[in-house]
Amino acid sequence: MVAILEMNYCSACGAPVALSIPADDNRPRHICTVCGITHYLNPKLVVASLPVWEDKVLLCRRAIEPRYGLWTLPGGFMENGESTADAAIRETREEACARIEIIDFYAMYSLPYINQVHLIFRAQLLDLDFEPGIESLEVKLFSEAHIPWNEIAFRPVKYSLAHYFSERSSGQFKVHVESLAPAI
Repeated sequence: MVAILEMNYCSACGAPVALSIPADDNRPRHICTVCGITHYLNPKLVVASLPVWEDKVLLCRRAIEPRYGLWTLPGGFMENGESTADAAIRETREEACARIEIIDFYAMYSLPYINQVHLIFRAQLLDLDFEPGIESLEVKLFSEAHIPWNEIAFRPVKYSLAHYFSERSSGQFKVHVESLAPAI
């Protein structure tokens, strides 16, 4: 069971909200006690790219929490008003100052225990002009043999890298979809 996020006040009028199940729904929602607006709290989308240059992938060493100092693909929370592919391109530019071209959608990981969905796109680096952005300590290209597997920040990143390297030799990339339980 996933905990319901706490909300105290209506974002429309500022009045208190109450948790109850609307007549046409099947789960508790925050409903304004004054204006009656129902507030739907939905999962956050985390969008990343898996940028490739020849036989290497680009990783960023995190300069922020969570998982400060560990390696990840360039990615982050999707913003309103952008497509998922645009979010991957923007996050790559922000975290690695890198320019990419999206190749295709590659993986989706549902993490219901933290209300997130991670979307990962395979991408081609357009040049080698990259450097750490404000949220990265370091940005580096890694061959498969040099991936710091024990220092990967997030399971969706680790799984996507493993899938990528296992499929790369055949050139046949499939879409990966998984739901992850909390790590023990």
